[in-house]
Parts: sequence; structure tokens; C-alpha cells
Amino acid sequence: MPATRRGKPIYQRGDFRLYRRADRANLEIVWYDEERKRERSASAGTSDDRQARLELDRLYNEATGHRYCPTCGRAYEGDASPLLSRAITDYLLKSEEKAGYKATRSRLGHVIDYLTATDPGITCPQVTPEWVDRFRAWLMARPIPIGKTGKVRQRSLSHVEGCVLQLAAAINDTPGQSAQFKPIQAKDVAASPQYRADVPMIAAMFRYCLERDGTEKEKARRLKDRSSLLAYLRAAVATWARPEEIYDLGPGQWFAAAQVLNLNTPGRRQTRKYRGTIPIPPQFAPFLDGLTGPYLPAAPRSSWDKMRNAIGLPLERGQAGSKLIRRSMATLVRRRIGEANWRQGEMMLGHVKASISDIYAIPDPANLGLALAATTAIIGEIEGLVSGAFSLPHRTFTAEPVEAD
Repeated sequence: MPATRRGKPIYQRGDFRLYRRADRANLEIVWYDEERKRERSASAGTSDDRQARLELDRLYNEATGHRYCPTCGRAYEGDASPLLSRAITDYLLKSEEKAGYKATRSRLGHVIDYLTATDPGITCPQVTPEWVDRFRAWLMARPIPIGKTGKVRQRSLSHVEGCVLQLAAAINDTPGQSAQFKPIQAKDVAASPQYRADVPMIAAMFRYCLERDGTEKEKARRLKDRSSLLAYLRAAVATWARPEEIYDLGPGQWFAAAQVLNLNTPGRRQTRKYRGTIPIPPQFAPFLDGLTGPYLPAAPRSSWDKMRNAIGLPLERGQAGSKLIRRSMATLVRRRIGEANWRQGEMMLGHVKASISDIYAIPDPANLGLALAATTAIIGEIEGLVSGAFSLPHRTFTAEPVEAD
């Protein structure tokens, strides 16, 4: 009777392939043994895909000469040091389910590019401070393309150091290895933007999106091109959220009865950039009611750059990026509610975790209500300068005056 043909493996590395069998709970690892000239198999010892992948990686490393003690995890004496490229691959594999994986993959991708351009055979112990300095210089010399415009912009020091930090994490995560260099702290390489937009300038952003001049065809085209930007501006002003929090906004985060929005998407693990639960101004609530898909159709990166040029925002790197609204709203509200109540602003920003367990209590003035009232008032001022910026037809909103303690 002919053997049953195996399907596509769940995971493969070299000749090692991972399969799930219908008659067994644990996954199976299959590979071709060159010495015995036949196919061999072994149980992964687990039914969990992620753990089985790690077991396959262990067998693969042993077969290619990178063996580790199963007790302490250190490399056996006399064995070759692990390749940096392999250490990065293993680290990415173990990080797939972690929040921020896309950023991790992007940063380490630059390291892989550098290895490809220089010496792919570099091992972890050969990554010295001098090697890292050469990598920094190489990456700084590679400008970042701006869309399909043909233009480029200079890479920031903080971005380069983020790649170095991720490289250190990958090496330290490799059994028996320790990074021989120290990344520069973020505060020493980050240049904090100084520019803040006032209410008239924020209103000018909305006016750009709602411009009514031109023919009907031109207006329809503008509305289509700037719809994502307009949606982003509304959410950014109402929530003070980080750009990535707005990009992720979707169903399951809006609690209409409490008028509260959870900026952390369902099932996402919190990171050091904490995503809080915040009250929502009444002008923005109608845009969240009945939300069944992603709030933002697309990230408005190119339309933001066009708007920045059109209305006269600063062109210097980092001064007027999409996080400008977050910084500007924080500055405007801080002046209005006073330093004594600024902890509410820190909670809105996610810099401090709110201790309120009942979401119905969050909009209370004693918790986040003062920040909410100030935000509502600012939106009212924007609406006064640009009709239609927030209000849906036949709806008007008023805010109670903010009284700081």
C-alpha cells in the first residue's frame, strides 16, 4: 500500500519540517538524515505550535553545529559561536506573538541588510562596540524614501539607536551569549520637538480637509483624497492618542453607554507605551457609534505631508509630524486646567495608569472630567472657526466652563 503523501509543513527550517498528525496530539518533526541516507522523524513533545517550532529550531541548530546544554542553555565548549543572522532569526521567531513585533522586525531588518552588505558570517561574539559604531554610520548614511515622490529624508539618531537596542536584545536572548556593547539611552539621542499648534492652526488643518473651492469634480476628488486625514484629525483632537492607537482603532473599544473609549484593542497585550481608557467628547461620539470595521480607512501619511506644506506648518524633521496634535492638545489643556489637575492630562496621554475600575466613573470631574471638558471646549472653538469640522448635521454641542481647583 503506497505511503500517504504529507501535506505542506506548518513550519520549515532547512531540511527540518514540522507537521501535525491526525492520529497524534503532539506535533512531529521530520528531516532527512544524510549519514543514514533516510528520512527520520521525532515528536516535538508538545501540541503547541510555538513550542514545537522552538524544538525544531533546537534540532536544526544541533544538526548545523550550534549545540546548547538543555539544562543551562549555554553553548558546549569547543562548539562554534552562533551566527548573528541565526540569533536574529530565532529572536524574531520567539517574538511573533508579542506586541510591537512589526517594529522589532523592521529594526532588525536593517541589521540583516548590513550583514548582507558586509559579512553574513559574523558571529554574536564578533559584534563589538566598534562593529556597532560602523553599523550606526552605515545606517545614518542611508536616507529614508518619502513615498513614491523620489525625495528622501535624513534618518534620526533615535531611530538608529532603536535598531541597536533591538540588536542587543536579540543577542542577549541567545543562549550563552551577551551583548558586548551598550546602546545609547533614548533621552541622549532624541530631539524633542518644540513646536505646538494653537487652536487657529488646528482649525486650519480641518479647513484644508473641508475646502469647498473649485468645481464639483475637484471638491469630490479632494474629499476622497483627504477623508482619512479628516478622520485622523477628529480622533487625534478628541482622544490625544498616539498615531498608532488611532490606526488600530476599531470595534470592541467604544463603550457608548459610558461614553468611554479603550485605546487598547481587544486581545492586545499592554506594553510600556500604555494605552488607557478615556472619556470621549460628545462631538466625536457619533463617529464611533455603530463602528463595525477599522475607524481609519488608511494611514494619512502622504496627505499629512501635503497639508503641512499647504498651511505653513514647520518643515523641520519631527517638528510637525502626525503626533503634533497629541502634543498640542496636551499643551492647550494643561494651560486650561492648571498644574494641580494635570494628572488628568497624564492619564489621557497614557503616561499614568488610571486607578478607576468602574468605566462609568472615568468622565467624572474628579477623575478625567476636567480634561474632558477642556477638550470639548477646544473642539467647540474649532467648530466655530471651521463649520463641519466635527458636528454632524443638525447637532450642536456645548461645553461647561472648566474651573481649575
